[in-house]
Amino acid sequence: LGYVSKKLQNDKEVVMAAVKSNGNVDALSYASEILRRDREVVMAAIKNSEYAMGVAQINFKEDREVIMTAVKHSGKSLRFLSKEFQNDREVVMTAVKQNGDALSYASEILRRDREVVMAAVKQEGNALRRASKKLRDDKEVVIIAVKNYGDPRNAADNRYALEYASKKLQNDREVVIAALETLGYVLQYASKKLQNDREVVMTAVKQHGEALGYVSKKLQNDKEVVMAAVKSNGNV
Repeated sequence: LGYVSKKLQNDKEVVMAAVKSNGNVDALSYASEILRRDREVVMAAIKNSEYAMGVAQINFKEDREVIMTAVKHSGKSLRFLSKEFQNDREVVMTAVKQNGDALSYASEILRRDREVVMAAVKQEGNALRRASKKLRDDKEVVIIAVKNYGDPRNAADNRYALEYASKKLQNDREVVIAALETLGYVLQYASKKLQNDREVVMTAVKQHGEALGYVSKKLQNDKEVVMAAVKSNGNV
C-alpha cells in the first residue's frame, strides 16, 4: 500500500486485501485515516499482524474487543497497549497463552503472578527470563520452563531458560537433568558442582556432544564421557 495512490489507500476493497495478505505486516499504516478508523478493516489487520495494533491503538485503544482479538491472534501485540491493559490479567493471560514471550510486555505485578508466568513458560520456556526473581526460584515453574524450549533454533534471542533460573535451581540435580534432556548444551548454565557430576554430564553429552566444552577438566579426561560426546557429535 505504500506505493499506491491516496485514492486507492482509501479504497476499502484494496485495503482489506492488503491487510489480509500474509507478510504485509504494516499495511494498515498506509491506509487512509478514514479506513484506519474502520472497525472491519482494523479487525482484519490485527488478525494478521501484531504490528497492526500499533496503528489501531490510536483509534481503538480503549476498545476491549479489538484488544482481545489482537492478543488472541498475536500475543506480542501486548507491546502496543496501554499500561492499563498490560496490567489487565485477562488480556495478559490471553497474550502469553498465544506467545509466552509476551510476558516481556506485562506489568511488573503480573510478572509476579504465578499463574500468568506458568501459562507463559508452558508456551515458551524462555519467557522465564521475564518472570519475577521469586518465580525464577520456583522449582515447578522452572522445570516446566526448562523442558519447553521447543526448537532451540527458534528460542527467543537464543537464550535458554536454565540461564535465568536461580543459582539454587541451577544447582538442583532434578532441574538440571530435566533441562539437559531437552538440550544438552545448557550444561553451561549448571553449577560447577553439577558440571563435575558424571551422571549429569553423561546426560548432557549424549544429547549434545558440544556440551563437552562445559564439563569439568576431570570429566573431559573420562573416556566414557568423551566417547558419548563424540558419538553424539564427532566434531567436539
